[in-house]
Amino acid sequence: MTLMLLLLSIVTFLLFSAVPTDPAMLTCGKSCTPSIVAANRVRLGLDQPLVVQYAHWFKGIFVGRTYGYGQAAFDCPAPCLGYSFRQGENVTTLLANALPVTIYLAIGSFVIWMFGGIASGIFAALHRGKWQDRAILSATLIGYSLPTFFVGLVLLTFIVVRWNLLPYPSYVAPKTDILGFLQTMILPWISVAILNMAYYTRMTRSQMLDTLGNDFIRTARAKGVPERKVVRKHAFRAGLTPIVTSAGLDFAGLLGGAVIIESVFGLPGIGRLAIDSVQQYDLPVLLGTTLLAAAVVIVAMAIVEILYVLIDPRVQIDG
Repeated sequence: MTLMLLLLSIVTFLLFSAVPTDPAMLTCGKSCTPSIVAANRVRLGLDQPLVVQYAHWFKGIFVGRTYGYGQAAFDCPAPCLGYSFRQGENVTTLLANALPVTIYLAIGSFVIWMFGGIASGIFAALHRGKWQDRAILSATLIGYSLPTFFVGLVLLTFIVVRWNLLPYPSYVAPKTDILGFLQTMILPWISVAILNMAYYTRMTRSQMLDTLGNDFIRTARAKGVPERKVVRKHAFRAGLTPIVTSAGLDFAGLLGGAVIIESVFGLPGIGRLAIDSVQQYDLPVLLGTTLLAAAVVIVAMAIVEILYVLIDPRVQIDG
């Protein structure tokens, strides 16, 4: 994981360094002269070789760094992922301000789709071929076909605009106004959860059907084990590994920024920050959001691997 993060930082840094745009020019403003551009280039450290630039950037993550020289110098404390001259703020601070919103969005959506998807999938598997199973599969087909942004726009149009059941979303922190926070987040949670819940319903149903047909399930039933215990302790646990794998990666993807939903509902999260940085050509912020999203996915993959040991007793850790 450490090696992957290191390689990721190198590739991402080189990728954004190859963008055909002069960052020093972008930080110049309207009254731009060659001398100002040259001074900005020195202040940003862009006058140095690319290897030196990366070394300073990488070192800044652990010990911080100083931009500029003399009276124009200013410090970026660790962990320093760069400085946005567009917004006049450290990239780390911008990410720290946006990350809680994305975490709230990810956790709320994750809870809804996991509980709803797993419960629906188990129920459908236990009623295979019956009308309940067909109804759930039909509903999942519809939910899986609807784009997230479309669901969000439909909910906004009917729930907020036409029926006035909720106020127009305007994000407030939960510690400031918990009711306003819930009113703002409920529609984004549902918008993200619908598509994922349909997917996890189908996956759980498929895994349960495969597991319920195994010999150890028939043996447990023959021994008189209660059906609820057979489903919960034996069948569900045996088929949980692929569900955990998908859940970990999907949750990590949301933590990296739900770009579409955050834009639809105006949530000031990581995804919205990334979109704004693209529009403003704010390369340091875009680099920071990209690295954060990728790092979250890599860490999530490692956590999922560790969880395999707890889920499946056949998996062992050799060290």
